[in-house]
Amino acid sequence: MHPIFYRTVQIDGLSIFYREAGAANASVLLLLHGLPSSSRMFAPLFARLAGSYRLIAPDYPGFGHSSWPDPKKFAYTFDHIAEIMTRFTEALNLRRYTLYMQDYGGPVGFRVILEHPDRAEALIIQDAVAHNEGLGENWKTRRAFWADRGAYESALRTNLLSLATTRTRHAGNDPNQERYDPDLWTDEYNFLNQPGQADIQSDLFYDYRTNVEAYPRWQAWMRENHPRLLVIWGKYESSFDPGEPERYRKDVPTAEVQIVDGGHFALDTAADEIATLVQDFLRNSHRAAAGHNPLIRSDHRTQHHERPRAEEDRA
Repeated sequence: MHPIFYRTVQIDGLSIFYREAGAANASVLLLLHGLPSSSRMFAPLFARLAGSYRLIAPDYPGFGHSSWPDPKKFAYTFDHIAEIMTRFTEALNLRRYTLYMQDYGGPVGFRVILEHPDRAEALIIQDAVAHNEGLGENWKTRRAFWADRGAYESALRTNLLSLATTRTRHAGNDPNQERYDPDLWTDEYNFLNQPGQADIQSDLFYDYRTNVEAYPRWQAWMRENHPRLLVIWGKYESSFDPGEPERYRKDVPTAEVQIVDGGHFALDTAADEIATLVQDFLRNSHRAAAGHNPLIRSDHRTQHHERPRAEEDRA
C-alpha cells in the first residue's frame, strides 16, 4: 500500500493543494476534477492505482483545500485556472504525464494540452464535454444565464448549485439508488454553501460559455492529431447528452469508448472497472509511445474494446 500525501505548493501567491501517491519515478497520471468536487473525487483511483503509477490530483483555486481568493480580486475563468494548472505542473517538474479529465477537468485540460501538447502521453476523458451537442436539456437555463446574467443569476444558482442538483450529479437516474453514499452530495452541498462560494461558482460558470466557443478548436486538434484517447462514460450520466462519447470517436476514430455502470461521478460506483480500464489503456499507450510523438497514436485503426463489467465497488 502506497501512502497518500497531502501537500501544497505556492503558485502566483495562491496555495494550491494536491494529493500525491506512488513512486517518484513512475509514470504520472495527472487528475483534473469536476464541479463541485475536488481532488477528493479521485480517492478510489488512488487506492487502486498508486502501486503502478504516480498519481497527482490538484484542487483548483476556489475549490477544495486550495486558496479561495475573492472573485473581486481574482478572475475565475477557465483560461486563468488552466494557466495556474500549467504552472502547477511546472512547479512539480511534471514533464510528461497522462491527463485524466472529468467534467470541469475537460475545459481546463484541453487548454493545458493545446498550450503544451508535447507534455501529454495520452488522454482519459470521463464525463466531460467537447461538443455543443453534448450539453443536455438541463442546460437551457444555463445558456439563458450566459445570454443575460443579470436576469438569470438567481435561476442559475438554483439550477446549478441546489441540493437536488448536487445529488442528481451523483445518482442520476440510476434505479439502484442504495448504491450511493449520501455523504457524497451533502459534503459537496456544504462546500457550495460556504461564504463566497456562490459568487465564485457563478463567476466561473458564466465563463463556461467560452468553452462552447472553444469546442471547434478542440475538435479540430483531435481530428488533426489523433491522440491516444480513452473515453469513460457513466450510463446514468444526467448532466450531459448520452451521445457525447461517440462524438469523440468521430474526432478520433482510434478512441476507446467504455460505458460503465455509474453516473456523472462514475467512480462512486464503478471504481474497480474504471481502474482496470485505465491500467489496460495506459499499458497499451506506453507501448505505443515508444519512439513516437508522446501524444500522437502510431496507427489510425479503430480500437473499440468491449469487456465484461467488473464488480463495482466504492472506495
